[in-house]
Amino acid sequence: MDKILLPSMMCANFADLANEVKKLEDANVSGYHIDIMDGQFVPNFGMGLQDLEVIRKNTKKLVDVHLMIDNPEKHIDLFAKMGVDIIYIHPESDIHPAKTLQTIKQKNIKAGIAINPGTSVETIKPLLHIIDYIMVMTVNPGFAGQKYLDYVDYKIEELLEDSFKSQFNYAVFVDGAISPERIDKLSTMGVEGFVLGTSSLFNKKKDYKTIINGLR
Repeated sequence: MDKILLPSMMCANFADLANEVKKLEDANVSGYHIDIMDGQFVPNFGMGLQDLEVIRKNTKKLVDVHLMIDNPEKHIDLFAKMGVDIIYIHPESDIHPAKTLQTIKQKNIKAGIAINPGTSVETIKPLLHIIDYIMVMTVNPGFAGQKYLDYVDYKIEELLEDSFKSQFNYAVFVDGAISPERIDKLSTMGVEGFVLGTSSLFNKKKDYKTIINGLR
């Protein structure tokens, strides 16, 4: 099965965002990953609604939003109206994460949870019955260009273990310092999707099409 390769659009060239999407479309990426940050849940501000609007307007492919914001339940309707395909929330940012995830699914949008390096599998287990995706953060969220945290691999292994995963119906994606070497290793483990930033896609000498073909 082909792996899902999603450019992290916070790393793209914002001076010409529509053209960036065109070049990524030509490279046959699987879709687009949008980081939304409020400066509260994480110590940084992320992409804006206008950026999301430009990306959504210029592609028919999958667009996900990773909500690194407090109280995401207040904004689910807004992102649903913008035509996104997957919404990720952090369980720690929401008073009633199960209710918010159910709201996402009721809008015919795939529901996902993003788990920080310090979030254990045991704490999210009650939510696994109602999600479609788990995005494992392999860096602490909020900034591009960080170092991969090797200890997170144990958590990925636990989520992919047959005896555990067979109880649920989710796909595992990873986000943070995802290099070609990491893709090779994690693909073998069973990870299905990869968010691509500066470690593998952006700010390279090769064009996007050559890079994506190489990763595939």
